[in-house]
Amino acid sequence: MPRRTATMLASTLMLIALLCAGVLIPVPYSEMSPGPTVNTLGDHGGEPVLQISGRKTYPATGHLNMTTVRVTGADYRMNLVEAVAGWLSRDDAVVPHSTLYPDGQTAEQANQENAEEFSQSQESAKVAAMKVLDIPVAARVVVASVVKDSPAEGTLHAGDVIKAVDGKPVTKPGNVAKLVTQHRPGQKVSFTIIPAKAAAAAEKARKPEPSTRETLSITTRKAPDNDRAIVGIQAGTDHTFPFQIDIKLADVGGPSAGLMFALGIVDKLTPGDLTGGNFVAGTGTIDDAGKVGPIGGIQMKTVGARAKGAEYFLTPEDNCAAAARDVPPGLTLVKVGTIDDAVKSLKQIRTGDTGDLERCTTG
Repeated sequence: MPRRTATMLASTLMLIALLCAGVLIPVPYSEMSPGPTVNTLGDHGGEPVLQISGRKTYPATGHLNMTTVRVTGADYRMNLVEAVAGWLSRDDAVVPHSTLYPDGQTAEQANQENAEEFSQSQESAKVAAMKVLDIPVAARVVVASVVKDSPAEGTLHAGDVIKAVDGKPVTKPGNVAKLVTQHRPGQKVSFTIIPAKAAAAAEKARKPEPSTRETLSITTRKAPDNDRAIVGIQAGTDHTFPFQIDIKLADVGGPSAGLMFALGIVDKLTPGDLTGGNFVAGTGTIDDAGKVGPIGGIQMKTVGARAKGAEYFLTPEDNCAAAARDVPPGLTLVKVGTIDDAVKSLKQIRTGDTGDLERCTTG
């Protein structure tokens, strides 16, 4: 065999071997890319995203789009070729697997966490929207979760309304732990509750909170990390709204759509259009007080929004610097720290007074 031919053959075989190795060798990375964007004012999957009954609503035009990031699954292992392709892509990001799935989190655990965060974001979005509209919302302390094999398991249940601990009224979730830890491990603590089923039935029927109470006794035990007494529950806040608000959006998880859900609710319950018919997208967590929090994957979200036609993007102030480093052409990044900031910015967009919009900068 001529020497030149042998050299070319050896090089070709080596290249094939390297490509095979690149495909077969897993690397500890995951990929993020732009995901779907959905108009909270419109329909998705054949039904309205926001469904409100028991209160007058108004037609809304334009877009208030929530945005998402598509990520590789917890159980998926990228190969070297995929990682290199992702690194070279302008619109995708390759990050350490542990960034998305810390502590060896499984797919099931990740899905559960995302579902819980999504549910909480909907609740906070409703509360924040009601504050903007000056509509009173009743709040109550509930059992958010019960730890498996804890003293409370089988006695207290998620959704039980906690009215008192040891006869002392409870008005905030923090009151519960404070009263329980006044005991020594092994002592009994009493909970006065409205069972979850009774509370839910009254809320569904739009009836007042049931007057019937149950008083239950639970024996505390020592916490695993210190000497304080615990019963094994997580207390939280549940809200009772004066009318029905349902958010229908399947196959989406995490808390980052909170701001856009809240704005969509405000728009549906307000005459006229918040957007003035403009295409506005955005992202951001939201708490009950209306504060907007940062999210992950901001650059993928701006890319996805612009690809669908967005002209303005409501950006959490803590994400502004990162988002401003690579802005898709034709997209204006609007800085927001609260839902009130967002409503004010939408008014400026609606009226065309965009010269004073607070925009994101890299500084």
